[in-house]
Amino acid sequence: MKKRWILFGILLVIAALAAAVMIYVGDVYRADGTALEALESDGTVTVTRTDYGWFFDGPGEEDALIFYPGAKVEPASYAPLLRMLAAQDLDVCLVEMPLNFAFLDMDRASDVIGQYTYPSWYIGGHSLGGAMAARYAAAHADTLSGVILFAAYPTEELDDSLLFLSIYGSEDRVLNREKLEKGRAYTPERSFEYVIEGGNHAWFGNYGEQDGDGEASVSHEEQQRKTAAFILEHIRDGE
Repeated sequence: MKKRWILFGILLVIAALAAAVMIYVGDVYRADGTALEALESDGTVTVTRTDYGWFFDGPGEEDALIFYPGAKVEPASYAPLLRMLAAQDLDVCLVEMPLNFAFLDMDRASDVIGQYTYPSWYIGGHSLGGAMAARYAAAHADTLSGVILFAAYPTEELDDSLLFLSIYGSEDRVLNREKLEKGRAYTPERSFEYVIEGGNHAWFGNYGEQDGDGEASVSHEEQQRKTAAFILEHIRDGE
């Protein structure tokens, strides 16, 4: 009888842990109405649902960005920013991740690259997605032209052949500044950093406020517009 009670207790603990995990992974930051509208095609950008997520196809034919979303953020939340990039010649492949955690399929970019013929590929992402994108880049520098991190940092050395861009908001209270500083030791020679004054962690996407974040003094649109301008400036200049 005692063994049965012990077994019953163990099963209760396992069930409670499983329920807690399901609640945690199910508590996703959802895309708002502006983000969902940005998934609609127009005369400049064609947005297509794909096996990996969404493809933002603008007028450009030379450069493409693979984007990994932040943890527990619905991928569609980033549609407004990614649409801005595609409209200005940087096509974007927005990648869905298992349970919205990029570390569960960090190598997804390889499948994406195999579907297209762009001469230049960039990889990037937001927060945890950015960290995982940087890890992918550390192991696949030969297939990439650069790394673009949004409120994220590398944890492994990146090859000097890569262009590296780091973008974050001055009011970001989610980004670990100590790890951001340590990450600078892993960046390649062509590295550029941009701090958006008044920007925060969540405004790279359109999914509402994020727990623990600072209050932004700029709009979503302004933070995203400045982000896009910084990226496109360096890609167009080749540095």
